[in-house]
Amino acid sequence: MARVVIDVTLKSEILDPQGQAVMRALQRQGLSQVNDVRQGKTFEINFDGPIDQITLKKVEELASEVLSNPVIENFTIRNVQEGA
Repeated sequence: MARVVIDVTLKSEILDPQGQAVMRALQRQGLSQVNDVRQGKTFEINFDGPIDQITLKKVEELASEVLSNPVIENFTIRNVQEGA
């Protein structure tokens, strides 16, 4: 069994009001050294058996076309092989 983890985050030039709100809350809780927080989303997709290059390419297309907005978001893909 294998898993692909896709992390989607706002591009650095895009304002992140939710991240800013979290940063202010952290600072109010005494974490004054925090100077930035960016929020994002994570998708985990589990597969039966190993993941080949064709499947990874399809996952990349899915991340680009469905799971993220390429105008304002970046994504990274991690291939997590169970038991490896």
